[in-house]
Amino acid sequence: MNQNIPDSNRKKYLDLVYRFTPKSKTGQGCLRAFMIGGLICMLGQCAIDFSHQYLNLNASEAATFGSVFLVFLTALLTGIGVFDRIARYAGAGTVVPITGFANAMVSPAMEFRSEGWVLGTGAKLFTIAGPVLAYGISVSVIVGFLYYFFGW
Repeated sequence: MNQNIPDSNRKKYLDLVYRFTPKSKTGQGCLRAFMIGGLICMLGQCAIDFSHQYLNLNASEAATFGSVFLVFLTALLTGIGVFDRIARYAGAGTVVPITGFANAMVSPAMEFRSEGWVLGTGAKLFTIAGPVLAYGISVSVIVGFLYYFFGW
């Protein structure tokens, strides 16, 4: 702020700024993020327990089932517009890695669906996921070769 402004005007300005500046709701945002993020994780754990107990999957298969369930549910909720409302309410709590990734894949596809299945949905579906999938596949091939040839 300019130092040539008289103290009385500076005080009036700071009072005005203080009066119109929105109050921070950091505590409330953290609590919402914690609660919704915890609910998402609990839902994933319930899917794992369900598949382990009732579908007779081993621990590794049950964990995969839980991940697939969360991705499917997030994609479905993003597609019908519910996940965005949950994300607005919960903030960072919905960015549990797998749900955040599923939302990041489906959102661009939904945005460009009016351009058609191939040039709209199909092309934009991998805007975010494409580099991640390419990196994951490339690294898995390299690790596979290393394991095969060197027994690592």
